[in-house]
Amino acid sequence: MLNVVIFGAPGSGKGTQSEKLINEYGLFHISTGDVLREQIAKGTELGKTADSYISKGQLIPDDLMVDILAHVLDSHEECKKGVIFDGFPRTIAQAEALTRMLAERQAQVDVVLGLEVEEQELIDRLLKRGQVSGRSDDNLETIQKRLDVYHNQTKPLKDFYQKENKYRAIPGMGSIDDIFENIKSVIGSL
Repeated sequence: MLNVVIFGAPGSGKGTQSEKLINEYGLFHISTGDVLREQIAKGTELGKTADSYISKGQLIPDDLMVDILAHVLDSHEECKKGVIFDGFPRTIAQAEALTRMLAERQAQVDVVLGLEVEEQELIDRLLKRGQVSGRSDDNLETIQKRLDVYHNQTKPLKDFYQKENKYRAIPGMGSIDDIFENIKSVIGSL
């Protein structure tokens, strides 16, 4: 079993590299963003609650996200091979909750892949993605709020996972394939 947290600012390439990890290693992908967007599209209570936070560029409450992840893990047999956590954890409290939740399932986070990308590149990527996909949260004002939240609340996770010797910095600039080669090299050394 290989449990991976893919980590980085909005626009760092987490979704793109997750797809490559799925194809290469057969891991189950849990994107909290995708799970939440699906709930919003379905108009569920969870979706309505999530949308009230997301539309303002804010994070979903920790207990809500941990409950969602536990449900996903428990309801998909494919999770037994390993999981990519994409977009979670985003705070130290979430990381601690994830550690506890996984320990209850005799599992752990094996590696945190930190995609490191320069700020202006992140903004450019997200604006371009918004033009292509039509995602309402990919506009300059919301992007800036999301990056502020990342720097203030999420970036401290890097130190948290470095102290646990699980964080591996991955240069997130360059070609998708070059970035993935760096990821494979890290996973091969585990």
